[in-house]
Amino acid sequence: MRPTGQGFQIENGSILAATGAGLKAMLWAGGQWLEAHSQIVNSLNVFPVPDGDTGTNMVLTMRAALAAADKAADDRAEIVATAVAQGALMGARGNSGVILSQFWQGLACSLAGCDRITPIVWANAAQQGVETAYQSVLNPVEGTILTVARCAAEAAQQSAKKNDDLTTVLADMVAAAQTAQANTPTLLPILQEAGVTDSGGQGLVYILEGSLRCLRGEPVGPVSADGGTATDWRPTLELGEAAYGYDVQFLIQGERLNVEEIRTQIDRLGWSTLVVGDEHLVKVHVHVHDPGMPLSYGASLGPLADVVVENMALQARQFARERGGGTHVPPLSLPSQLTDRLRDSMTSIGTVCVAPSQGLAHILQSLGANQIVLGGQTMNPSPEELLAAIDKFHGNDVLLLPNNANVILAAQQAQKLSSKNVRVIPTKTIPQGIAALLSLNYQSDLAANAERMLDAAQQVQTLEITRAVRDTTLSGFQIKSGDVMGLLNDELVSVGRDYDEVTLDVLEKVEAGDCEVITLYFGQECSQAQASAMAAKIKALYPELEVEVHAGGQPYYYYIISLE
Repeated sequence: MRPTGQGFQIENGSILAATGAGLKAMLWAGGQWLEAHSQIVNSLNVFPVPDGDTGTNMVLTMRAALAAADKAADDRAEIVATAVAQGALMGARGNSGVILSQFWQGLACSLAGCDRITPIVWANAAQQGVETAYQSVLNPVEGTILTVARCAAEAAQQSAKKNDDLTTVLADMVAAAQTAQANTPTLLPILQEAGVTDSGGQGLVYILEGSLRCLRGEPVGPVSADGGTATDWRPTLELGEAAYGYDVQFLIQGERLNVEEIRTQIDRLGWSTLVVGDEHLVKVHVHVHDPGMPLSYGASLGPLADVVVENMALQARQFARERGGGTHVPPLSLPSQLTDRLRDSMTSIGTVCVAPSQGLAHILQSLGANQIVLGGQTMNPSPEELLAAIDKFHGNDVLLLPNNANVILAAQQAQKLSSKNVRVIPTKTIPQGIAALLSLNYQSDLAANAERMLDAAQQVQTLEITRAVRDTTLSGFQIKSGDVMGLLNDELVSVGRDYDEVTLDVLEKVEAGDCEVITLYFGQECSQAQASAMAAKIKALYPELEVEVHAGGQPYYYYIISLE
């Protein structure tokens, strides 16, 4: 059944325009269609390893966007679009999620002042979304979600010149996106070799397809029977209720409101601050321990509207219950708050590190990391989560180490959103992060340390040992499901049937004898005895090397090995 007049302007069977309510319905359908196909998106991983998470990341980003849209002040298109953009930005996960959030950001900017979305308005907004998404990436690569978005927006521009039906324009966008997605392997040889198309691009295709199904009145279906996406994802770091506080959101209405001054005052009251608006209307979002303080301040400036106060501890417990059923991961045994404060007070520069497991988190803490954000493959942290960790450090100078290539964009967004002096050290692996931490000099300033830590990270080579989950051809290797793969600095260099055999083969290829120290972090599927036996083999082959073994407890990777 096609949409009725609610949310859409319909004449003679054509949808001439959508309101904010219509936009919300389109994006909800897009999110549902993506979620129903998220495992397909996850499977489009160049490396046949069990950590594909693009679909999961895009679903979680859309959920954050839609949750914010549900709280929009009214159904004007600009208000809903702004809410979508802000929700996606704060909740973006992984590089694909960050790029998607930037598309919505550009779309929202284009819709400023718009109550309704006509075909030409939609086409222009999509074009602005593409431009903003491209600008968010330091070195844009074709054959990715960016290409798919660009081709879809170009099709919308052409279609809107000839059609006044939003359904027709969106159908042309979908067709162009599908064609561009099918062609991504011709633009990225690594996709062609692996026999897959781009995962982020496919996620965007599903979002556009779902939105089109909304306009056509077609069902978008439930989450896929195999569990979908976020049902496979769960928080792995539990915090006490005091660490959550309250999520406070409201609008301030008034005359000559000073957005910058309001942002400064609100930021002093809590963390994860987001203040946007103009001299007549300001949207405030902040996390606090005392919700009365920002509300009292806001009320002193003008009438409040759309007031929302939510207990985040209750939300977190509900979130965990909804995603239960899997293996329970106990909370990190973090130092006491007093110990944290004492450690923080001894340093003028704070360090926030992302870690994929408790074992690696403890190692990073032992090296001086002030805050740990648990996350990594299949559980990328959002900018909002990184912001919360940044805000916990007492000082203004913070170094942020993502320790995962797929978290770097989210870290950079957190840097932009933070009111503190934050430098992102673009560490792509745990060994790089550890090397960076070891080089930190508290007697130097933030800029000097950022340069020193980046240099230290680049001196380390990272070897990762894992198993393939599907048959494929990659880097000249014929890979069968179950094969052991050795990745050196994210490049496949060895394939075999035995963990130790592949590990030793990679060490030989990298000329490990020229190194000084090898540190082996064994994963959750490996025992201490197995890791020690592996270390003994390495020591026997390279007696001059110092070989260290640590329990990393990381998922998916049997060994993560640092070579220095």
